[in-house]
Amino acid sequence: MMRLLMIASVVLLSFSSTAQTKLPPVDKSPMDMSYYPNGYPVSKIQDKPTDPLAARVIYSRPQKNGRTIFGDLLEYGKVWRLGANEATEIEFYQNVKVGNTKIKKGRYTLYCIPYPEKWTIIINKETDTWGSFKYDQKKDVVRVDVPVQKQTDITDAFAMVFEKATNGASLIMAWDDVKVSLPIVF
Repeated sequence: MMRLLMIASVVLLSFSSTAQTKLPPVDKSPMDMSYYPNGYPVSKIQDKPTDPLAARVIYSRPQKNGRTIFGDLLEYGKVWRLGANEATEIEFYQNVKVGNTKIKKGRYTLYCIPYPEKWTIIINKETDTWGSFKYDQKKDVVRVDVPVQKQTDITDAFAMVFEKATNGASLIMAWDDVKVSLPIVF
């Protein structure tokens, strides 16, 4: 009898706990991830990696949706989290160099200060934060200015991708009619 009561209790508890779980709605700015080398996880499981894993960026992809982005939705001269929701994070799996600054392997947050002719890209020690509300300039590892390149094609969803370069890779960031490229030396 005691065993039957225990089984009934376990069954009832499992139904009641799953019935109470409410899943969050799908986010309008889905999270995305980009690796260098591109497609690294797939090439790794296929035993075909071309280069060692060097970097990964995790970000949310806001949509243009007909809005004016730069100078309106994103004010020039103000810190931006380089995406939506949680602040964008970059992880280096080896020591790298950005601008003239050597950066130790590890996880960092990426921010940006957009201007019409350049973006100031910021790599910051603070991680696991939402937006840029708690951004602390004292925790900056490096700031690098990169020129804005105008595009003829419109990028509706903010995108980040690594592109192979002579001494490492460039992190390409594009949204609306704007694109920038952050050189990373391995």
